[in-house]
Amino acid sequence: MKFLIVGPGAMGLLFASRLKKLTSHEIFLLDYKKERADFLNKQGIKVEGLKGEFHVYVPVITKEQIDFSPDFVLIFVKAYSTKDAAYELKEIVSEDSCVITLQNGIGNIKILEEVLQKKVYGGVTAEGATLISTGHVRHAGSGDTIIGPSSDKLVELRDILNKAGFSTQIRNDIESFLWGKLLINVGINALTAITGLRNGMLIQIEETRFIMQECLKEAMEVVKKKKLKLPYENPFQKTEEVCRKTSQNISSMLQDVLAQRPTEIDFLNGAIVKESKKLAIDTPVNQALTFLIRAIQKSYKHRVTKR
Repeated sequence: MKFLIVGPGAMGLLFASRLKKLTSHEIFLLDYKKERADFLNKQGIKVEGLKGEFHVYVPVITKEQIDFSPDFVLIFVKAYSTKDAAYELKEIVSEDSCVITLQNGIGNIKILEEVLQKKVYGGVTAEGATLISTGHVRHAGSGDTIIGPSSDKLVELRDILNKAGFSTQIRNDIESFLWGKLLINVGINALTAITGLRNGMLIQIEETRFIMQECLKEAMEVVKKKKLKLPYENPFQKTEEVCRKTSQNISSMLQDVLAQRPTEIDFLNGAIVKESKKLAIDTPVNQALTFLIRAIQKSYKHRVTKR
């Protein structure tokens, strides 16, 4: 089987390296930057963290170098790059290709299906990874990977991911898990990016814990109005649990802010705000967090970093 992993960020590198190391399948990484692809091909991928340290070489290619139709396409690009990635894949994927998004946020499946004109599967993963430098990733937290809805191809993918060390399940109610992951990200990511704190500290400080609780209350109003069922009973307790389990993790949004990159805020707290407006619900805390992150993004060059 041929795998195409789209996006050489922390999660893309983690999945590509473990699939290469622990399975016999052909694994390729897709990168839109030729210089970075060349660097990764020369240096390889270094993984450290929960399950030890290892170094592996995964072929990294650009769109122009693809001369095959992949059996499985796993998408890990930032949500704001989903449409661009979809257009890069349009001439590559075939009817037999199984495309699955394991990205953050809501709306990626719809974007991919509109461009690719084919069924796209959804997924969420509780694996935590931090990009230390190009090609160097720290595996900071482990957890279940949920994909769905069920199909013969997804059963095959589940078995391969399990062999690679990712605890993977198939669920037909995948929308429930997508929204469940969204709420956890809504409670954590923006707050870490604004405060500069690791996940675990958010629940140790009274003020950040309170803001987390309030933004999750707003998000739950949207969930209830949309008549969605989450995979857990209490979103605040679940988010606290994730904070404890990934206490030393630097969230993806904080990593983006530290590197002065765009963030996924419009697909997280911004998505809650967007949905709330359709439903005539007020979400002032999520609106404030969204505006603050947008302001940080717009002011990278003007930020005070020392006295």
